Order: sequence, then structure tokens, then C-alpha cells
Amino acid sequence: MSVFQRLSMIFKSKASRALDSVEDPRETLDYSYQKQLELLQKVRRGVADVATSRKRVELQVQQLEQQSGKLENQSRAALKQGREDLAREALTRRSGLQSQIDGLKQQHEQLQGEEQKLTLAAQRLQAKVDSFRTRKETIKATYTAAQAQTQISEAFSGISEEMGDVGMAVQRAEDKTAEMQARAGAVDELLASGALDDVTGTSKDDIQAELDRMASTSGVELELERMKQELGQGGGSAPQIEEGSTGSTGSGNQVQPYRQGEGT
Repeated sequence: MSVFQRLSMIFKSKASRALDSVEDPRETLDYSYQKQLELLQKVRRGVADVATSRKRVELQVQQLEQQSGKLENQSRAALKQGREDLAREALTRRSGLQSQIDGLKQQHEQLQGEEQKLTLAAQRLQAKVDSFRTRKETIKATYTAAQAQTQISEAFSGISEEMGDVGMAVQRAEDKTAEMQARAGAVDELLASGALDDVTGTSKDDIQAELDRMASTSGVELELERMKQELGQGGGSAPQIEEGSTGSTGSGNQVQPYRQGEGT
């Protein structure tokens, strides 16, 4: 096989595959039906033309027969008047007309037979076109249903091109959402741990920072007071300064003197 033959075969195979991919059987059926209707119209037009020719021949035969009858009457009239020569001339002309009439009648029979054939062909073609139309509509409906079923099945299975694009878009959206959630969680953890500063919290910088400092200071003071009380109860040797046995403080509370040996 030569190179040109191989190239031709490759081109034809690719062209056939391309045509198969873009061909719609429903459009092909409609086109075939349209062509059959055009052919049926041509056959009907042919029947009408033959019928017109037949009718024209019939009219010519009628006219010639009328002339033939007229010549016969003239021949009889001439004989009554003793003009045999005129009678012979009329009969001669009548004989010529009869030859024409016979030829036209033969042509009329041929046209009539052709008309019958074309009429029968038109009837058969009409029946074929009607049958093809019914079959065409059935095939189109079946193809449409099969196409819809295929698309539904591909959509459910996710192998169709449209659903594949949708699935990829959904997957990308889910991946991006998960990434943003993870990033937001990481930033929140860093802000909570103090590794990052919240540059947007302007109202918290002054007020909340002061509140946090005060809460921390109060906690430290409470813890320091608790430790002082624990140390004072456990040592038992720290003397208390007597401010006076009968003297009163500014608040009116008397301070009892400390006696060694008394229980705490």
C-alpha cells in the first residue's frame, strides 16, 4: 500500500468518525422523508401532465369526429343534388380525417395506459411514504427516549462531561472550604496563644488590656495574702504588737494582748 493510499484511508476513517459524532439520526430521517415527498410530488406532477395530454387528445378527436360527420353530411347533400364529384371530395377529406382520428385514438390509449401506470405508482409511493413517516416518527421517539435515558444514566453515574465538570467544581469548592477552615482555626490558635497580635482589635488594646492587668494583679494579691496567712498560722513565734489593753482604735475595736501559750 502506497503512502497516498494510507493517507487517503486515514483521512476517510477520521472523516467518517467525525461525521458519526455530529450526525443526528432524527435529522437524517427527516431529510429522507422530505426527499420522498419531493419524489412523490414529481410523480403526481407527471400524472397530471399525462392526464392533461390525454385530455387534449380527446378534445382533438372530438373536433375531428365533428368535422368527419360534417363532411359525411356534405357528401350526402352533394349526391342528392347530383354532384357526385363534390360527394367524392367530401368523402376523400373524411377518409383523411379518419386516419388522423385513428392515430389520435391510438395515442389516447397509450396516454391512458401511461396515466394508469403513473397513478398506480403514485399510490404505491404514497403508501410507502406514509409507512416511512410512521416508522420515522417511531424511530425518532425511540432515539429521543434512549438519548434521554443515556444522559440520565451518565448523570447518575457521574461519567457525563457536564456532571464531571460539576463534580470537579464541587470538589474544588470543598477543598478550598476545608483549607480556609483550617487556616482560620490555625490563626485563632495563634491569636489565643499570643504568637500573633490582633491588629484589628483596637477597642481591646486599651480597655481589655487594662481589665486583664487588673484581674492579674488582683489574683496575685489574693495569692500573696493567702500565703501570708499560712505562714502566720504555722510559725507561732511571731509576736503581735500590743497597741493597748483598754485603748480603742479609731474604729472602736479593741485589740486583745497576745499571751504566750494560748492556742491560736
